[in-house]
Amino acid sequence: MSQGTTVKQQFGHRARLALSRPEVLKTDSQAHAARTLWNLLHAWWRIMPKEKRTLANADAAIRQARKDIDFLAVLPAQAAQAVLKTYFQAWKNCWDGRAGAPNFKDRFRTMMSVDVPQGRDLNITRVHRRWGTANIPKVGRVRFRWTKDLPVGKHANTENRITGARLIKDALGWHIAFRVQTLEVKPEPHQGPEVGIDLGVTVPIALSDGETYEHGEWLTGKEKAKLLRLEQRAAQRKQYRKPGERASRRLHHTYDQIAGLRAKAKRRALDWQHQTTTAIARTYGTVVVEALTITNMVKSAKGTIEEPGKNVTRKSGLNRSISGEAWGRTVTMLTYKTARHGGTLHKVPAPNTSRRCSACGFITPGSRESQAVFVCKNPDCGWSGNADWNAARNVLHLYRMGHALIPAAGRAVVRRSKRVKPAAAR
Repeated sequence: MSQGTTVKQQFGHRARLALSRPEVLKTDSQAHAARTLWNLLHAWWRIMPKEKRTLANADAAIRQARKDIDFLAVLPAQAAQAVLKTYFQAWKNCWDGRAGAPNFKDRFRTMMSVDVPQGRDLNITRVHRRWGTANIPKVGRVRFRWTKDLPVGKHANTENRITGARLIKDALGWHIAFRVQTLEVKPEPHQGPEVGIDLGVTVPIALSDGETYEHGEWLTGKEKAKLLRLEQRAAQRKQYRKPGERASRRLHHTYDQIAGLRAKAKRRALDWQHQTTTAIARTYGTVVVEALTITNMVKSAKGTIEEPGKNVTRKSGLNRSISGEAWGRTVTMLTYKTARHGGTLHKVPAPNTSRRCSACGFITPGSRESQAVFVCKNPDCGWSGNADWNAARNVLHLYRMGHALIPAAGRAVVRRSKRVKPAAAR
């Protein structure tokens, strides 16, 4: 595809809804009806012979259930069809090995959601700079926060439009996630410099040119104190619950407050990640990161009864810190944002990037004496500097030496040598 041609882009945009109490009740009822419809579909699937599990038979069963069960009528017909399509797609994903088999949805542990398949039903308008309105079937006209320009009104056409949306409820309330389709000019290749990135805990993002991106605590001191009190209160109330007994309303209310604070922290972390990755994608043309296997890094050190683990408490704290930084989400954001700005993202093997000296290329025991400082113990070198900067320089140098992963096979082309040519000699 030549430069200057247009490409079709599809992305999602999530905005917070401002619903009144009656609108919240209507939306909750639709979400519960959608969940019930899913469970009825799953029960129908389990009792039906294999040859009768067809889309037409399932559609007929749904139509009959909507006639027989009154409260299912609060769910719009198109939203019910979306539940049917999602259920069959879940089985297809299972057969293709991309996901597990679908199961019944629990009332309290399942995210509440309602689909609006047709974008034309939304009839979105912008009220002013901060607010927009959308039409939700069987709910009415609702307001949402306008934080991104959307192809609506005179800017909407067959190529630039909103194809649908999904209402989602989390601990902070109801949100609307728009499905947006646009036709954009393919970006020209980014002419920015190359950069290596080291992801860490103390310093979340360190670049090979010496730049660092750090953040503070996601919750304030008062919010952390309140979270601790709520967790203690929940543990105390849970202590008096008998085995098999349902949780009380007070305990559920405490759980909701805890979830709200944690959701607030996650929202602030997402905002910081979006701003940081956008700045990196705009500045650099080639971004190189480590191919980290995060699931192996956060495994518990508890061990077994026969062979108990060591430093279990310290490892648990490290696992929480790693999970809190969400390195995988950072790499995902960098992947699509660099592509959107005409840049590229590459991954290199992670072993020894923090232990190897970026000046001489040797791995000398004892060089990483502390978390923040790297001092090369090689008698012929003696280089010292920030440990995160040293790792980021090694990441970039591995890419320049041709040690990048092959995207198709997911393997690394690595020369098995103890010494790598120094980054300073490039």
